[in-house]
Amino acid sequence: MTGGMSNSEPARTAARRSRSPMVRRPSVAPVLGVTIYGCDADEAVAFRETASRFGVALTITEAAVSETNVELASGNRCVSVGHKVRIENAALLALSRAGVRYVSTRSIGYNHIDVEYAESLGLVVENVSYSPDSVADFTLMLMLMVVRNAKSLLRSTDAHDYRLGDVRGRELRDLTVGVIGTGRIGTAVVARLRGFGCRVLAYDKRPGIGVDHVSLDELLRSSDIVTLHAPLNAETHHLVNGPRIAQLKDGAFIVNTGRGPLLDTDALLAALETGRLGGAALDVLEGEEGIFYADCRNRDVSEALVRLQRLPNVLISPHTAYYTDHALRDTVQNSLINCLNFDSERRHWV
Repeated sequence: MTGGMSNSEPARTAARRSRSPMVRRPSVAPVLGVTIYGCDADEAVAFRETASRFGVALTITEAAVSETNVELASGNRCVSVGHKVRIENAALLALSRAGVRYVSTRSIGYNHIDVEYAESLGLVVENVSYSPDSVADFTLMLMLMVVRNAKSLLRSTDAHDYRLGDVRGRELRDLTVGVIGTGRIGTAVVARLRGFGCRVLAYDKRPGIGVDHVSLDELLRSSDIVTLHAPLNAETHHLVNGPRIAQLKDGAFIVNTGRGPLLDTDALLAALETGRLGGAALDVLEGEEGIFYADCRNRDVSEALVRLQRLPNVLISPHTAYYTDHALRDTVQNSLINCLNFDSERRHWV
């Protein structure tokens, strides 16, 4: 990590930051082949449409990259991978042996890839940029839902109980919101909060936007709502832990649309179950791998998730804040553009 808290910065120095979406084509070039791993049906439609415009030949599979399907990348220097499943080191090794030199991850974060190991194999790993508005909009929606007790309200009305709840909602204009991480997404959240008239505080190692930046301790002590938008790395793992949760006001709310392990789930549960916190809204969760994006109606999930979902003041969504039509188009297009740019640079090197 280069030191900032921005979600648009790489999680490791070994990875390269996604560049501006400008294709640098060599004067004479064959069609570039790119293998797309972990590709859902809606992504596949967008990839095929974009590839036809860019002159890219695609090999598409719904399966995540692994040792068993690395032959799908044979002959291609570039692959694009999803973020929903961790990319094992064995798969990275197999990709390098198959001649792959570039991995575009269709995400802002890198925590599902061992980038340092990939670099040791001669693989360049790069993220993509997409509109921050998808996550920013969803974050504001979760804030409003949690301060207005939407979960309890909707459950009651679903059961045809239309009485007012015991707990009145709160208005954002009366609250102080602390934004941890002021990269592109955090900045977009701040812009939206201004429209509600609330006081906004921010914490980032590299402050740079027009908002009151304070220390993390001061932000936690002063905020009625804390929202997390930092990248996940060794330094930010459990950034909000037991001692820091203890600094929060009684009745404060926590919103996390960043990465699950930014927040210590056990400490959060303890504060929620004792009634010290007002609630939480979580689009990401520790241990979500293998649960989120899967149909778990007839299988067990983690005990922590079950305990969280029992609470009337906790909202859970399955890592879906980013998932809009606009962000999907951005992600697909920029993944292919990054592959084209890498291929163009490599041809100039040789």
